[in-house]
Amino acid sequence: MISIKRLLQDATSIIMPRNCPVCDKPLDSDERFMCRKCQMQLPLTHFHEIDFNLMEQLFAGKVPIERAAAYFYYEKSSHYAALLHDLKYRNQPQLGRWLAQQAATLMQPSGIWNGIDFIIPVPLHISKLAKRGYNQSQYIAQGIAGVTGIPVKPWLKARQAHSSQTRKDKFERMQSAQGMYLPTKAALAQLQGKHVLIVDDVVTTGATLLSCAEALHEAVPDIKISLFTLAAARLD
Repeated sequence: MISIKRLLQDATSIIMPRNCPVCDKPLDSDERFMCRKCQMQLPLTHFHEIDFNLMEQLFAGKVPIERAAAYFYYEKSSHYAALLHDLKYRNQPQLGRWLAQQAATLMQPSGIWNGIDFIIPVPLHISKLAKRGYNQSQYIAQGIAGVTGIPVKPWLKARQAHSSQTRKDKFERMQSAQGMYLPTKAALAQLQGKHVLIVDDVVTTGATLLSCAEALHEAVPDIKISLFTLAAARLD
């Protein structure tokens, strides 16, 4: 027997067709954001299975990091880049939550989330938040929280808005992100001796995550920090 919900989904897909952002083919009624074929071919990093993986190496010697992982590889020329573009610029924050749920479920058996007390999304400055209408990192954090039960806390804030990092080289990104973030008063009161997971959408040079980690570590020296992003630029 076909459910009313299924009938409504089928009717909606006729009126407002949904296409896979990767291959542009129409989605079936039981496919949420990406078709099954593209989801199966998602270029996974498997960082969570690798000791001292490439993402952890990126931060080695810069700030103490417990663990670091990303779900899939990002390349500008890849059709999968559309996932991040839709998430950030096409008003699809729920895509970030869904992708993070897939990632959290896949990675959970490895124990990567064990011992983490709080999830902290990379913040947007209030002016950028007002323009975009949402913080994509907050939705990613909520996706992980939905699987793991770890609470999400907005315990970092951006000092000022900065321009897009997309067209900057590595040195320019590091300069623009330096000193960009600082912990809230609530963070200072709650994070002594805690293990936090800083979450963002993509890591390229690592400038944004490094600035966030430095801000927390300088304010709370005994804090433990891990990192997660949905995507990672090819770091090798």
